[in-house]
Amino acid sequence: MRGADRTGRRPRRGARARTRAGVRARAHGRARRFPRSWPGTAAVLLVLLELLFAVSGCGYGSRRTEAAAPAGAAASGPPLSADTVTLGYFANLTHATPLVGIQKGFFAAELGGTRLRTQVFNGGPAAMEALNAGAVDMAWMGPSPTVNGYLRSGGRSLRIVSGSASGGVSLVVDPAKTRGGDGTDIRGLRIATPELGNTQDVALLRWIGEQGWKTDPRTGRGDVTLLRQSTKEIPTSFRRGAVDGAWVPEPVAAQLVAAGGRVVLDEADLWDGGEFVTTHMVVSQSFLDRHRDVVEAVLRGSVRTNAWINAHQEEASTTANDAIRHLTGKPLEPEVLRAAWKHVTVLDDPLALSLREQAGHALALGLLDSADLSGGPSADLRGIYDLGPLNRILTREGRPKADDAGLGTGDHYTGSDAEGSGSGDAASGSGADAP
Repeated sequence: MRGADRTGRRPRRGARARTRAGVRARAHGRARRFPRSWPGTAAVLLVLLELLFAVSGCGYGSRRTEAAAPAGAAASGPPLSADTVTLGYFANLTHATPLVGIQKGFFAAELGGTRLRTQVFNGGPAAMEALNAGAVDMAWMGPSPTVNGYLRSGGRSLRIVSGSASGGVSLVVDPAKTRGGDGTDIRGLRIATPELGNTQDVALLRWIGEQGWKTDPRTGRGDVTLLRQSTKEIPTSFRRGAVDGAWVPEPVAAQLVAAGGRVVLDEADLWDGGEFVTTHMVVSQSFLDRHRDVVEAVLRGSVRTNAWINAHQEEASTTANDAIRHLTGKPLEPEVLRAAWKHVTVLDDPLALSLREQAGHALALGLLDSADLSGGPSADLRGIYDLGPLNRILTREGRPKADDAGLGTGDHYTGSDAEGSGSGDAASGSGADAP
């Protein structure tokens, strides 16, 4: 994982190109038949099975996992304003903050007697659906589902309260199927992304357009064929030849490289200074309004986790891999872990300027849902950030405040340390122009 300076940002670096590859596999289950003489039994069993899946699966294409507080970091003392808080995240290295922080007990230690629960997702849209339904209170996700969720609700559903990760996303292709010396001519190939409208999906569609090629954003058909699959399916699909490559986050990109793929493009090379938001932390607006103290406790855990990760890179990568093993049943291979970890930067800064630009890309592709975008993404996204709680924590540690690029709410907190809080440099007007 790339190192970060005192603001949580990594140093600028020159353009580079690296490699990995993408895939899909589907399990085909068989319907079990009941004897005709047991119609009543079959009906009862089917009802029970439906109830079981409704309770245990939790919907949203997710798998629910309860967080176990490590020894010495278990919840203790009286709870905060909420008895429990549920955090959502993915089993990806771009979600290193929750992977490591939950495993090490940093969040539980800050929450005191408030119980920590978790839910794991395969993609951002599924996590957003759970946030809107109240199944999770806070979640780590990418920019595209966050922006879509915010606009669909008219700005009432959520707030971004912290950054988490930058980088760690690549286009990986089977080298035997590409054209051109650098391997970037992928016309005629089947390229996987994790989900329609997710952050990687938007990035790939934008890049395809910049090459002068045409692919329909909704159907995925065109000069390049897009196949939307979960990150669990993509490596298997790649090995079987069902897809020719993928635009994916770590560790999937490194898994594809290990399967014979080649990195033909690192998304960081498309951004000024190589910095762009991959993952940030989002909170339900209703939960923030009712339980701001709990949100601040989670943020303290996040800042503490990110500092520990940047100071203990090798141990942090092992801890993240232990969490992935717990969540998926299988750890990453050592060579995959090493290759993937170095491409992700963990930081507290939400990199708001890059979100504003990504929203412009999604708007141009017709993948933003909003009743009124006449003022451009910047106008419609004002209020999406509330960095007041994060900036109070950073200020107490003597660190620079994070900037909301003019897209913040301001801080309405009325606690004893409200002085000097603020939500970044909202008064600068830096978010007035569309990206």
